[in-house]
Amino acid sequence: QVQLVESGGGLVQAGDSLRLSCAASGRTFSNSAMGWFRQAPGKEREVVAAISWNGDYTYYADSVAGRFTISRDNAKNTVYLQMNGLKPEDTAVYYCACSGTYQRARGGRYDYWGQGTQVTVSS
Repeated sequence: QVQLVESGGGLVQAGDSLRLSCAASGRTFSNSAMGWFRQAPGKEREVVAAISWNGDYTYYADSVAGRFTISRDNAKNTVYLQMNGLKPEDTAVYYCACSGTYQRARGGRYDYWGQGTQVTVSS
């Protein structure tokens, strides 16, 4: 089992940057694909980024490609989401999640996820 705790959210202005962190506990983290998905009121859940267990493969939704970067540090059991050029439409609760395979992570099929961190971008 994996426990995930997100941090780093907040209220920023359009164009600003934030870095979200996700601390994982549990012995399977380094073998797991990871992802970030977001949920905004009235909108469907969206997978914004995913990363393979060793970081060799990454995926980004079209809506964030070129602005967001996912990375991981297996030695620290942590995955990150660097968000640059934030837009008001990026406002959502962001969740860190864990999956058995990279393909499942890309497809939004997760086994565990955290409690989420709010990101609010004002115009």
